[in-house]
Amino acid sequence: MLKKLIALIKNYDGINDKFALAKIVSEKFGCTRDRAIYYTDYFAIRFIQAKVEASQVSNTVLSLSALQKFDNKPVIVCICAKNENFLLLANTTFVKKLSHSSMNLRIDNIVGSFNAPDIIRSWGGISNIPENFEELFALHQNYSFEENLSRIVETTNNIVPTGLKFDVTLDGRMNNILQSPERANRFIASPDYADLLDDLIVRTNACKNEILVAACIENVRVRGTIIEYLIAGESDEVRQQLITALEACSSIPRLISRDALGDYSKTYPNFNTETDIKTKILILTSTPKGYNLDKMLEFLSCSDSVFMIFFIGIDFANSAIKTKLISMFQSELLDNTVFQEHWAGRNSRGVSQFRGEAIKRIILEGQGNIDIPKAKAFINKIIEM
Repeated sequence: MLKKLIALIKNYDGINDKFALAKIVSEKFGCTRDRAIYYTDYFAIRFIQAKVEASQVSNTVLSLSALQKFDNKPVIVCICAKNENFLLLANTTFVKKLSHSSMNLRIDNIVGSFNAPDIIRSWGGISNIPENFEELFALHQNYSFEENLSRIVETTNNIVPTGLKFDVTLDGRMNNILQSPERANRFIASPDYADLLDDLIVRTNACKNEILVAACIENVRVRGTIIEYLIAGESDEVRQQLITALEACSSIPRLISRDALGDYSKTYPNFNTETDIKTKILILTSTPKGYNLDKMLEFLSCSDSVFMIFFIGIDFANSAIKTKLISMFQSELLDNTVFQEHWAGRNSRGVSQFRGEAIKRIILEGQGNIDIPKAKAFINKIIEM
């Protein structure tokens, strides 16, 4: 549907009339109008008239409260400029801040609007252009409105966050962090890696049918949380309630996520492991949320710590689940790990994100290795953020 919408709008480049274009789009897709927004089950779109080049437009786009209503579907801004219809994805993940007139904005007081220049033009190296809308929206689905609201409130009002970046300079922390790639290599070569892999596979197979049911849930965050809990949840009682609910297609019990780096911890004589569980629907474009960078550094500052990623690949065509347990330092994963640029400057290093197509290759094609110099450069880059 997005591709059809984009193609139609590009066919009318140069129309330079937002009302005429809105009528064409609305009639073609059967849109409902809500003030300045035209929407369907599949997208929402806001048309803006431009008297200057699209890149120079400074118009107000939407109020944050209006955006909240449609944030669960792609929200597109169409700037009707003289020679082209310029498109941007404008969900809350891609809004840097609200305008200077929005100083009453608070977590409990959603007021104010954002302007066209406040829409992020590139996220983690992915340009905000129509060809990337599907990938960018998949990325956006990893974040709740509340998470983005908190960030927008801070950047709009210059609020000093209460958290602090993890200080790597104390008590030999830096040395332990910089040795973590070699430590990961030793763990992978040890019998403990095989034990952890077997443990996770047994846990996954024990609830395979329920995982396949949960994988059909459209909401990315809910889907991921349920699958993580099925495999690694700490309460057997809650896990059984969850299995029963999935089998009966009834309401899901409330799940409390671990406030830790990963979803599953396991300790060995020489290694303390944290494993993050990530789900990838193999036929869909998706950009899985990664890990909290400060929590990662804090964990790796311990001398025996090893951080692993357990990928769950859902193959609907064959009703199969494919798994892969790798280090966070696996070379292809490192090459496809990006950071949230618009969190820079806050008292947090933010979070990482994984490019979905690379995750699919990792799940399907093999283990890969750890390039120690590359891994240390990666760690140093995060430390310096």
